[in-house]
Amino acid sequence: MTLAQTSKNLPTLHLLQDKIALVTGAGSGIGRAGAMAMARHGAHVVVTDLDQKKAAQVVEDLKTEGIPATSAGLDVTDDQALKAMIDTTVDTYGRLDVLHSHAGYQIEGNLEQVPLDGMELSWNLNVRAHFVAARSAVGHMRAQGGGSIIITSSNSGVQYDREMIAYATTKHAVVAMTRQMAADYAKDNIRFNTLCPGFIDTPFNAGFETQMGGREKLESYVARTIPMGRWGTTDEIADSILFLASDMSTFMTGHALVIDGGECI
Repeated sequence: MTLAQTSKNLPTLHLLQDKIALVTGAGSGIGRAGAMAMARHGAHVVVTDLDQKKAAQVVEDLKTEGIPATSAGLDVTDDQALKAMIDTTVDTYGRLDVLHSHAGYQIEGNLEQVPLDGMELSWNLNVRAHFVAARSAVGHMRAQGGGSIIITSSNSGVQYDREMIAYATTKHAVVAMTRQMAADYAKDNIRFNTLCPGFIDTPFNAGFETQMGGREKLESYVARTIPMGRWGTTDEIADSILFLASDMSTFMTGHALVIDGGECI
C-alpha cells in the first residue's frame, strides 16, 4: 500500500492535517490521485477541473470514505477565473497551504507538424496558467508565513522527446520558471518544486499513443525503453505529491522531482 492509498484509519500518517490545498486539473489521472491523497492525509482539498462533473465525482468518491472536500469547474486559461478561485479559497478557509498547479496539454508533432494554435495552447496551459496560478497564490502564502507550490512539468522537462516539440519546449520552460520563482521566494518560506512524471497509464498519453501508432506500440515502447520495464501508477506519483506538499520536504525548493522508472537516465 502506498502513502496515497492510506486513509483516516491511519491518523499517524496524516501528513497534511488541517492544511488547505487547491489542485487544478484534478478530475482524472495524476491530478485526481494527488487530490485524493492529500485529502486522505488531512487536508481540505479544493478539487478543480475544466470538467466540473469530473471534479464533483472526486469529491463524491472522497465522501464515501468519510472525507470532506470541495469541487469547482475551472478553466485555467481564464486568468480572472483562476485568480478568483484562489482568492475565494483563501476567503473561505482563511489560508492556502498547498497549490498543485497541474492542468496541462499535450500535442504530438515536430516543428513542421504542430499547428501554431497547438503551440499557443501548449504554452498557455503548460506555462502561462502555472505562472498566473503561482502569481495569484504567492501573496497569500507570504502573508501567512509560507506554503508549498507544486507545478506539474514532466520528465520531458529534463530530457527531449522525438517529435514532441511543443510538449518538450513548454515542459522545459516551466522547470526553469519554477526554479526562478523558488530562488525569488525562498526568503518568504514559499517552496516551489516541479513534479516530473514519466509514463503513467492515464488518458493523458493520447498524444504519445497517436505518435507511436497505437496502444500496442506504446506498450512495447514502455516495456523496451524504461529501465523498470513498466508504467508508473497514479498512486506512485501521488506519493511524490504528498512529499512535496508536506513537511517531509521543508528543505527542498527549486527541485525537478523526476519519477519515471529510470527513463531519463
